[in-house]
Amino acid sequence: MNSIEPLVADATSCDLEPIHTPGSIQPHGVMLVAKASTLTIVGEAGDTSKFLGRSTIETSLTEAIGPALAKQLMSVTTGRISVLGRMDGASEMLDVVAYRSGEYIVVEFDPTESEILATIPFLVTLDAASSRFERSSSVKELCSEAAEIFRELTGYDRVMVYQFLDDDAGVVVGESTSSGTSTFMNHHFPASDIPKQARALYLRNKSRVIQDVEYVASPIRSKHDLSELDLSDSILRSVSPIHIQYLKNMGVGASASFSIIKDGLLWGLVACHHSTARAIPLSTRMGCQALANALSRQIRSKEEGELYRERIRLRSQEDTVLSKLGADGSLEEFFQNSGPELARLLAADGFAAAQGNDLFVYGKMPDKIDVRNIAQYVRLPAARLPFVTSSLQSRWPEAASFRQQASGLLAVTMSTEVPTILMWFRAEHIEVLKWAGEPHKGTPVEPGATLQPRASFAAWSESVTGTAPPWSHAEVEAATRIVRLMLEQRNNQRMRELNSELSISLRENQSLLRQKDYLLKEVNHRVQNSLQLVSAFLRLQAKDASSQDVKDSLDEAQKRLNAVALVHRRLYQDDSIEIVDLSHYVETLVSDMLEGMDGKWGDKLTLDLSPVLIATDKAVNVGLVLTELVINAQKYAYGGSPGPVTVKLEQHRGVFRLIVSDRGRGKMNAGGAGFGSRMMRAIVERLQGSLDEENDGPGLRVVVTAPIQAAQH
Repeated sequence: MNSIEPLVADATSCDLEPIHTPGSIQPHGVMLVAKASTLTIVGEAGDTSKFLGRSTIETSLTEAIGPALAKQLMSVTTGRISVLGRMDGASEMLDVVAYRSGEYIVVEFDPTESEILATIPFLVTLDAASSRFERSSSVKELCSEAAEIFRELTGYDRVMVYQFLDDDAGVVVGESTSSGTSTFMNHHFPASDIPKQARALYLRNKSRVIQDVEYVASPIRSKHDLSELDLSDSILRSVSPIHIQYLKNMGVGASASFSIIKDGLLWGLVACHHSTARAIPLSTRMGCQALANALSRQIRSKEEGELYRERIRLRSQEDTVLSKLGADGSLEEFFQNSGPELARLLAADGFAAAQGNDLFVYGKMPDKIDVRNIAQYVRLPAARLPFVTSSLQSRWPEAASFRQQASGLLAVTMSTEVPTILMWFRAEHIEVLKWAGEPHKGTPVEPGATLQPRASFAAWSESVTGTAPPWSHAEVEAATRIVRLMLEQRNNQRMRELNSELSISLRENQSLLRQKDYLLKEVNHRVQNSLQLVSAFLRLQAKDASSQDVKDSLDEAQKRLNAVALVHRRLYQDDSIEIVDLSHYVETLVSDMLEGMDGKWGDKLTLDLSPVLIATDKAVNVGLVLTELVINAQKYAYGGSPGPVTVKLEQHRGVFRLIVSDRGRGKMNAGGAGFGSRMMRAIVERLQGSLDEENDGPGLRVVVTAPIQAAQH
């Protein structure tokens, strides 16, 4: 599509291509590679005679760039480029940037503008562009406006705003083209057009430019082995030959791309194409990158605004539903007045409720026999969490026979005496997707054969069957909430109509609840006693141990045991044992942990928590991981002394992210082979999530990502 990694005959093979270590650069600039410890240049790439007037190998980097720019090398790090400034080249003015790559400092030069950029007018232009972003009324309008602004700024023939979808495929949601340039607006591109390692690079290096697809790569020259030199942060990095051919197949002569990163995830790209070779100076690239950051903030703001408006709309419709509910004589009587409103609430084509042998149906849906079978299929999955799918047949093949009436299903259980299963249906929506080339067509790859990109980008349409419009997160929330509200209203009606009978029932229920609470407290008490006995035993063993290593091991085991006791105690103090608010759970858990820490830690711990509803068993695992991360920060980040630690909880679509960060010693502060680390990774694996550690410049940032519930199909 744009400056992205291309579709190849074998996507797995393309995913393994080491695009971050190409060993060469594009020839419109030069690169110097110096030992970080001595600043001696050990490698170079590009025409150094043309740009710098001589070869620089075995000379000092300070001599090559001058002492003024060299003073800034102390701040150069990995993961981002540092703009050192400008210097006079052999024949023209050069922009100079640098970054750290392992044991080396890499400095890159490329020509600056032919005329010196007027800073203030340029900043005014960027500010005006940001204001145009803010005035957009929707994400769709914002993306179209962004494409126009980026084309005005860069002068490319075609600029597209490309959004990634949940399956890593993508679609063009905004476009601006010059006269006579073909369009890809609303075209889809398969996930294999952008291999996994390319998406990772877009997160790290937010801009990439290919000035001329006909370039001949300039290899790195050195007496040392620099074949594995990581050029992830490079602005001159040579790109995959497969991708170059991909661009040629599209008729593209030059390209540029800028990452749109929202909440730490790659939302999309601003992709620029030109029919002929085109240079783009560093100042314009940096300005575009700043605009892409502003664009991502506006996308987030407008998406949150749209979600808020949808939630408000749903809340107002919930009141209408509740006002229509009938008497509680039978399931039919209870729902007969509110069936249409319940269907409209979630934009469903049909609504059904099943309770034992009773069944209520409204709207377009399968035969009643099939509806009963559906209720039986979702009875257990929907007992704890909503059952949500936009393609029922993909999860239950028997549903293919009635997909026209019920491809989409949202089911929730209402906890009545006999559980009532509420089901919203969406009919099959045959969606015609417009692809830039046939997405499923590939060329077989023989062993040892050269990978080839796809050659056709002609519009190709595909009809997707067996699916319905997906349920939004706000709609799933509304279904859960309306069931709770209906249950409350149903109980209120029964209190008014059957006061005597309900009083007896309530007394019995209260007795059962007291018994359950008593049993839970008794079990919790016994578990806590057992844990305290084991903890005391470990403490005694530690006192009697003659070896310091044994003492340390027993102390560490006691800390882990205390952490388990703390998580268990906090969980069974909560009102709900089915689903918990993870933010409240984390807040109270951290508060309890602080009681056993140095009092100075209380001022150093910062919480930034968003509400996330999660199953109890998952909350237990998250609590154990959080406890381990906070213990690690307390132990390693500042050598045992109190220091700033931030705990953040956030939700992105169907996943949550738990982030624990400090400003201490960085990634060196925690060993990855200890029992605690192995335990954490085992728990995260059970959560079907991932655990990533990143240097936070300074400090360590640990991110735990896991799904809130089963993914929607």
